[in-house]
Amino acid sequence: RRQIDWMKTTRMAVVISEEQGEMEKFRKWDLDITPHRQLIKQGFETQDGKRIDIDMAFKKEEHPFRIAIVCAMWLTGFDVPSLATLYLDKPLKAHTLMQAIARANRVNEGKNNGLIVDYCGILKNLRIALATFAGHKGDNGGRTQPGVDPVKPADDELLLDLKKAIIMVRRYLETCNFRLVDILEKTGFERNKLIDNAKEIINRNDETRKRFEIMAREVFKKFKACINIKSASKYREQYDAINIIYNRLQIDREQADITDIIRQLHAVVDAAIEIPQNQTADPDNKLYDISKIDFEQLRREFERCPNKNTTVANLKDAIEKRLDRMIQQNPLRTDFQEHYEKIVTEYNSEKDRATIEKTFEELMRFVNGLDYETRRTVREGLDEENLALFDLLVKPGLSKKDIERIKKVAKDLLEHLKADKLILDNWREKEATRDSIKIEIHNCLYNDDTGLPESYNEDEISQKTDIVFAHIFRLYNTANPEVYEVA
Repeated sequence: RRQIDWMKTTRMAVVISEEQGEMEKFRKWDLDITPHRQLIKQGFETQDGKRIDIDMAFKKEEHPFRIAIVCAMWLTGFDVPSLATLYLDKPLKAHTLMQAIARANRVNEGKNNGLIVDYCGILKNLRIALATFAGHKGDNGGRTQPGVDPVKPADDELLLDLKKAIIMVRRYLETCNFRLVDILEKTGFERNKLIDNAKEIINRNDETRKRFEIMAREVFKKFKACINIKSASKYREQYDAINIIYNRLQIDREQADITDIIRQLHAVVDAAIEIPQNQTADPDNKLYDISKIDFEQLRREFERCPNKNTTVANLKDAIEKRLDRMIQQNPLRTDFQEHYEKIVTEYNSEKDRATIEKTFEELMRFVNGLDYETRRTVREGLDEENLALFDLLVKPGLSKKDIERIKKVAKDLLEHLKADKLILDNWREKEATRDSIKIEIHNCLYNDDTGLPESYNEDEISQKTDIVFAHIFRLYNTANPEVYEVA
């Protein structure tokens, strides 16, 4: 599914040099060059309404512009390390040919090799070019090993690499008492159960999961390198088995949700959560209030769970996503990160897996703490944006009156900056604008009428100015950062 979505989002573009009279030239062929020329000149529009040049977009691996149709422009001298495949239907020779094939020959993380797909028969020209520029003599011997064709695909070598990568995964799973071949032999519910068993073994701790994922990605990389080799099909079933386990792990990570995890332990819900008499339980669609869970009952239910490792792994993934967002919103929440890392460190170093129930309970109590922190917006009467600024401005020992004033300062300051300063395009890239915003922050905090209480001295105001500016600079590329949007 992810592969299909990736293909559907892929963008293509024609990239050619501009020439005089090109509109009339292409019109003779019933082609309109105008939209293509506009794209080349203006680039792609980004989500924030800005634009990115097509060359920069093509170099960014995360950008959907992945297929470029070129003539001469970009064919030589355009460096894109992530480029893996080059389709040639234009006769090239000598230095130009060597430059062109070098586009797909750059080393990049996760890239096994480059692939040149020849549609016009350049093999002879390539041998000549190699003899001239690389010291090869092709089929005639010379500086290469006898009988070795420098342009012949190393099929046997690529297949051997694939075989070794698959064997590594199989042996790793066998050391955990799981046979990959079992997935190939079973179908339906039996196969799904085996996949769940594989996930449970792999999720024993962070290290075991990371090790499997690294080895699996190596298999995918080697298989992709063999995509044009017919005999690679004999490894397809083993590749598919590894791929389905890997994908299930990624789906778990992407869909990790604390509410769903509790729902999966549905047997505990009625006993662990008190539902007011005037409310009706909706088991298919409700958010559970963690603070109302009976942790002792939840622990006993977890003891009966057949997939403890996977449940804990999914819970960790859900916590990490939530914690990452909370810390992005408010940098003073790092103590939660430290507490979480301590739990995970103990979990990964634990040799007696019987104590996994203790880890699960600690994680659930940690989630309870996150919930309490999230509800602080209600207790303080501030949204997440204003609460973050309030936390940065407040200091110990303040009176209730001063605290209320700082809440107002946080609201007014943020509202003023968003209305007047943060709406400017690319303000972080302009020194004058950055200085202007920092001065504005200082003036607002120093002002007798709208600024911080009298209990703050000048040094403290200067310090708070620096802290607030750093926070604004980090998050506010626009007046409305995505991190504060309702999830």
